[in-house]
Amino acid sequence: MATAADTDAMRRAIELAARGLGSTSPNPVVGCVITDASGHVVGEGYHERAGGPHAEIHALRAAGVLARGGTAYVTLEPCNHTGRTGPCAQALTEAGIARVLYAVADPNPQATGGADTLRAAGVEVAHGLLEDEAEAGNIAWLTSVRLGRPYVTWKYAATLDGRIAAADGTSRWISSPESRADVHRLRAESDAVVVGSGTMRADDPHLAVRGIEGATQPLRVVIDTDAAAVRAGARVLDEAAPTLVAVAQDAAPVPYVTAAGTAHGDTAAPVPAAGEAVPSPEPDAGGPAVLRLPRAERGLSVPALLAALHERGVRSVLLEGGPTLAGSFVAAGAVDRVIGYLAPVLLGAGPAALADAGITTITGALRLHVTHTDRIGTDLRVTATVPKGA
Repeated sequence: MATAADTDAMRRAIELAARGLGSTSPNPVVGCVITDASGHVVGEGYHERAGGPHAEIHALRAAGVLARGGTAYVTLEPCNHTGRTGPCAQALTEAGIARVLYAVADPNPQATGGADTLRAAGVEVAHGLLEDEAEAGNIAWLTSVRLGRPYVTWKYAATLDGRIAAADGTSRWISSPESRADVHRLRAESDAVVVGSGTMRADDPHLAVRGIEGATQPLRVVIDTDAAAVRAGARVLDEAAPTLVAVAQDAAPVPYVTAAGTAHGDTAAPVPAAGEAVPSPEPDAGGPAVLRLPRAERGLSVPALLAALHERGVRSVLLEGGPTLAGSFVAAGAVDRVIGYLAPVLLGAGPAALADAGITTITGALRLHVTHTDRIGTDLRVTATVPKGA
């Protein structure tokens, strides 16, 4: 039976885990708190980066000999395999931990089994404390393991009457400075930021994170079906962050070229197989990588794109494109979370936030679960998730 102290320690572990958002992929975010035999916190840690020590190792190092006879609170079942680091289940056992409480079972078949290993070593193990909270904090990685694709968040900013731009196409700025700063936080927590050709032509977006010290830059992804929207000199072609341009398999060679006069990252023949990415350029070569994908009814195949990104280690995607791109993702059943920044503004005309998503009747409406409503500057930020099976 978990005590109030157990709950407090696990909640702290969940808070610690969140510090790794955006820097641990393709690994999960994990937090760990260790208390001594008397229940005093003696060690804390979180998984800081892929390839680095896991949360349990950081916490055990902080606790030292005080871990013996104590309790470890971990947001994810301690791993049971040797990858770039050793198995955490073994490390906990060797440190003399007497009790382990973990929130979420590890669905990764390569790493699961840590709980059984701990029990076999005589450690008391319990599972499920604050499971829902821990799962929500690690939902991108969990989704990637369960579904084999990244977790997708669609973000948009709109007026209260649902317009993302005026009738003349102007849109800067509908949302408040605080909302725009919050979007940079979302980018910093994501592995990739995706836009479409319409946004490229209208806004020439940069898509890199600004204003967040130490942020890991996400992969900038442009869906440019006909290889016509990304032009030489586009802001996404600078060196602030890596860039991937997705084009149709039958599209012409990309128009941006290196000094040598060849399209960088692209290939003329043979055409790569569906979902196969052309190797990324060397850091000093310049230009983006190019990914050729099969066409679909709505531009490029969304499942093929997400599969290719997953293969590259992308576990979370922030969809920042316009209404057409958002409609394609919704129609493909590939949106997991929606974050809308609603400004106290009325326009009465102009494009809506979401274009055709294949929904034709009210009975077919995609009904979301609102998880948070927050005041951001003068705006209202609404966060909603798509129910499982929807």
